Amino acid sequence: MIHRSLRNNLFFFLMAIVGWDVASPILSIVTAQEAQQAQETNRTLRLPGIQPSGSVLLPNGWSIRAAGTQVSVGDFPVHMEVTPDKKFLAVLHAGYGEHELIFLELATQRMVSRTILPQVYYGFDFSADGKQILISGAEYESLHLLDYESGAATNLRSQQLLPKEKTFVPCGIKSLAAPNQWLVCGVLGHQLARWDSVQQKADFLSLPENSYPYAVCVSPDGKTAWVSLWAQRAVAEVDLEAWKVVRTLETRSHPCEMAILDAGRWLLVACADDNSVVLLDLESGLQKEVLQTALYAQAKNGSTPSSIAVSEDGNSLLAANADNNNLAIFDIRERGKSKSLGFIPAGWYPTSVRFGPGGERILVANGKGLASKANPQGPRPGQKELPPSVRQYIAGLYQGTIGFLPTPTPQQMAVHTRQAFANSPLQEKSAVRTQTRTEGNPIPAKVGDPSPIKHCFYIVKENRTYDQVFGDMPVGNGDPNLCLFPEAVTPNHHRLASDFVLLDNCYVESEVSADGHEWSMAAYATDYVERSWPLSYRKGLDKFGYPSEGKRQIAFPSSGYIWDACKKAGVDYFSFGEFVDNAVVAGEPATTKVEALRGHFDPLYRSYDLNYRDVRRADRFIERLKQFEQEDNLPGLVIMRLPNDHTSGTKVGAPTPTAMVADNDLALGMVVDAISRSKYWKESAIFVVEDDAQNGADHVDAHRSVALVISPYSRRMGVDSELYSTASILRTMELILGIEPMTQFDAAATPMYGCFQATAELAPYDLQPAQVDVNEVNQPTAWGADLSEQLDLSQEDAADDLLFGDIVWRSVKGADHPMPAPVRAAFVFQHLEEDEEEDEEREDEEESAEPGRTGTPR
Repeated sequence: MIHRSLRNNLFFFLMAIVGWDVASPILSIVTAQEAQQAQETNRTLRLPGIQPSGSVLLPNGWSIRAAGTQVSVGDFPVHMEVTPDKKFLAVLHAGYGEHELIFLELATQRMVSRTILPQVYYGFDFSADGKQILISGAEYESLHLLDYESGAATNLRSQQLLPKEKTFVPCGIKSLAAPNQWLVCGVLGHQLARWDSVQQKADFLSLPENSYPYAVCVSPDGKTAWVSLWAQRAVAEVDLEAWKVVRTLETRSHPCEMAILDAGRWLLVACADDNSVVLLDLESGLQKEVLQTALYAQAKNGSTPSSIAVSEDGNSLLAANADNNNLAIFDIRERGKSKSLGFIPAGWYPTSVRFGPGGERILVANGKGLASKANPQGPRPGQKELPPSVRQYIAGLYQGTIGFLPTPTPQQMAVHTRQAFANSPLQEKSAVRTQTRTEGNPIPAKVGDPSPIKHCFYIVKENRTYDQVFGDMPVGNGDPNLCLFPEAVTPNHHRLASDFVLLDNCYVESEVSADGHEWSMAAYATDYVERSWPLSYRKGLDKFGYPSEGKRQIAFPSSGYIWDACKKAGVDYFSFGEFVDNAVVAGEPATTKVEALRGHFDPLYRSYDLNYRDVRRADRFIERLKQFEQEDNLPGLVIMRLPNDHTSGTKVGAPTPTAMVADNDLALGMVVDAISRSKYWKESAIFVVEDDAQNGADHVDAHRSVALVISPYSRRMGVDSELYSTASILRTMELILGIEPMTQFDAAATPMYGCFQATAELAPYDLQPAQVDVNEVNQPTAWGADLSEQLDLSQEDAADDLLFGDIVWRSVKGADHPMPAPVRAAFVFQHLEEDEEEDEEREDEEESAEPGRTGTPR
C-alpha cells in the first residue's frame, strides 16, 4: 500500500517539486548539475570506508548510505517473508558461513529466534494455515520442515525429496491451498516438484532443458502456476490440474522473483540480468511493458533487480537493484503505464525486498551489509579454531543487515533519490570522466578517439593482496608486517612498480575466483554466480561446482565478456589460458566452451594447473609473440593467465609457496622483457591484476590487490593513489582499443589517466633474475604438509581457503609468528552533519519515522 501522503497524485506532485521530464523513460529527481556535483564529490574520496559525508565508499568506487534503521543479521541473507501473523520477519541466510533462519519482531526490530540449518538455497514458504515452514535443502536434495508459532521455528525435520546422489536442488518454494502440498523448483534438475510433506512423496514435472527454474507463484484460484526459468529468458505456465506446461512466456534475461496482479490478470517478473521488471499480460501472453530499474535510462547491464515486492493494494512496486545498492520504486496503478517514483538507497547488495504489513514500512535484506572491511587477521594461522564472527576470510567477512524504512513521503523520496544518485559514480550516457586527464595523455577522452597505444596485454594472476607483495615498499601505503613475498621473492614485481608506477589504492570487485574471473573479463558477475559460489566454497556435495570461466552458460552475462566487446568493435583478440579447459595431459591441445574464443586462443598454453610452472607458460607466450611478429598480426587485446602465485601450500614434493610466487614473478618479468624488446613495444600497454584477493591479509581492505601498468607511456617512478579497480583497467583498455563499456561498472570506473604520460620512453625492461630457489620443494617436516595432502588443488579455490591461508602464512612466517592485532574498516558508523538544507530535509524525514529510528546501523 502506498503511504497515505504518497497515495494521491504522487507522481504529479513529485514532478512539480523537482522538475521531472515526463517524456523520460526513467524519471530523475535530481538535476544534471546536482548529479554531477555528487559524482565529483565521490571522485575526490580516497580509501574505502567511512567518508566525511557520512557515506561509506566501497572498493569499486560506489558508495553506501542506506536509508532507515539497519539491524545486523547473519551471512548473506537471500530471502525474507513477513510471517502469516504479520508480527515477524523471517530471513533465510545462504552464504559461505552458517546457514540459518532468523526471525525479527517487526514492532521492535529485535531478533527473537535463530535456527541453524543444514545447507540451504534461495527458497522457503509458510504453509496455507501458517503453522509450518518448508525450506530448500539445496544440494542434499532435502526439504527442511519446521513448525512455526509466534516468531519461532521449532521441531526441525529434514525430508528427503530425492536421494542425495540425484540432482534436483530445491530452490523456490510455494505452498498450495491443499494441506501439506507444496510446489518446489529444482534449479539444477530443471524440474518442478509437487511435494506432499505428510506422505513425503513427490510428482515431478520436466521443464525445458537447462532452464534452471528459480521461483514459483500460484494463481489465486490454485489452478495455475508460473515458474521463472532463470537461464531461459522465459516463464513456464503450468496447468496444476493437468500437471503439464501449457506455454512459455518470453521475458528478459534471468527472470527471478515474480508477483501476480489482479487475480491472475498480470504477472510481474524481475529480470536480474537486464535491469528490468517485465509486466506480462497473461491473457495474450505478451509483454505489456518493461520497467527499467537502473539510475539512468541508457545505463548498461549491471543493476541486478533480482527481488521485487508489490504493495497490498497493488499500487506500488519495489525492485531491489542488488549491484546498484538501491531500491527502485514505481507507481503501477495504471497497468501498462507505470511511472517511476525514484530510488531509495539500500545497503551493499540488497537481495530481498518486501513491504511491511499495511504497506507502512519497507523491508530490505542487504546481502553484504553496510561496508567493506580490512582483513589484517586473515587468512591466518589458527583461524579454523576461531568462531565465524571473528574469522577474516573474505568469503565470510561481510555479515548482512535488514533495513527498516517507513514508506516515504514525496519529500522524503526526493531526499532518498538524490542520495541514491550521489552514491553512484555512474553518469548518464556513460560519459567518461576526464577530470584527471591532461592534454596529450595517450588514453583517449572517449571511445573512438585515437591513441598511440594499439595493443593491450591483460595478465590475470591468482589471489594475492597488495600487502602480501608490496607491503614492504615504503613509498606506498603498505604494512610490512603483512608482507609474505617481499622484494627478495618478487624482484620483478618490485622493479616494475618502481620503474613504472606503483598502484597502492587498486581493488578487485570480487570476493573469490568464482566471481573474480567474471569481473575480470565482464566487469560484472551475474546473480547466478553471486548466489551460487558460496555453496561451492563452503564444501557441500559440489553440485553447483565452479560456476565461472565458461563452465555453465547461465553464468554468462547478457552483456557479454571483453572478447565479445572486441568482436563487436572489430578488434582482434587472443587468450592464453583464460576461459580455456586444459587437456588431461600437458602438451595435448586445450579446448574452450566459449564460442567467441574458438580460434582465438592458444591450445598449447596451459591454463590453471599448479603442477605446471609459470615460466613454461612464459616460454610458450614468448614463442607465440615471435610468431605474431613474423606474421605481423598481433591482436589488439591479448589476455594471459599466470596463476601460480596461488601456490600449492606445503604439499610434499610441490614447490614451496615462496618458490611458486618467485616462479610467478620470474615468468611475469620474462613476459614484460619479451614484449619490451618486440617491435610492438612502442605501441603497447601491459595491465596486470589479480582475479581476486581472497588468500591474503591487507590492512586497508580485503579487496585491495596487486596491480601494475607497464608501457612506454607509463608514468615513471611514482605512486598513483587514485582509487582504481579491475573495472578501471577494463575501462582503460576499452578507451585505448575503441570498445564500448560492457556494464555500468566499467562505464562508471575511473580511467587510469594518472598512470600515463604523454611522452613515450622506449627503453626495454631488463628481466630481474630470481633471488630465491624457484625449485625448492616442500619437505615432509613442513608445517601443514599432512593437511596440504588433503587439499584439492586441482581447481582454483577448491581447497579450504582458511586452512590454505594458514598453511601459506606459516610456511613463510613460521608457525609461532605472532599475529598483529586485527584492524577493521568502518562498519558501525555515525552520520556526520551536512549543510543546513540537508539537515532540514533529514529532520523532516525523521519526524515521520518510528521512535528510535536513527538511520545508523545497530
